[in-house]
Amino acid sequence: MKIMEVPQFGPMFRFSDANIYWALHLLSDCRRIGRKKLAEMVGIGEGSMRRIIDTLKEWDFVTVKQTGITITKAGSLFLSKIPIKVVNVELGESTVGEYSQSVLVLGVSDKIYNGMQQRDAGIKVGATGCTTVVIRDGILMIPPDWNIDERTPELAQSIRKETGITQSDVIIVGSADTKILAIEAAINAAFELL
Repeated sequence: MKIMEVPQFGPMFRFSDANIYWALHLLSDCRRIGRKKLAEMVGIGEGSMRRIIDTLKEWDFVTVKQTGITITKAGSLFLSKIPIKVVNVELGESTVGEYSQSVLVLGVSDKIYNGMQQRDAGIKVGATGCTTVVIRDGILMIPPDWNIDERTPELAQSIRKETGITQSDVIIVGSADTKILAIEAAINAAFELL
């Protein structure tokens, strides 16, 4: 899935669709945030955030006032149509990195084979990787064969309760040495499935 097309000519973007998604997600709680603070929270430079905000404003997804940036109804509707939900899943030793961030990606479990593509998508953005969780034949597992229901039933129950994962969904847990990279890894891997 692409949110913003990379220009054919001129300078390359120094941000990704994952950064745009995270900026919208941060704004979705309807609080006003200044551009500098938003850039800091997303982990990109102010110039890149200016470009994102200008584009989102052009699309009527945000309003910009002296008191800060807020998401519009159109922006909230656009965000709600992206089949990704930010969730809180801690897999402990099944992830490699000090920080982690998880997302639930709806309706794409048929695209998961062994989770290596998601791991690679995380590594591509500079994270330590991504761990994928799916339900196969009613069993919550990390592909290809780590049975979470059997090995850590309390964790499996917690994941099911926290996320509401179904047979057609996927959880991606990005892990990295910084929270921002973990977020970008998880969302980048999710976007590659859409």
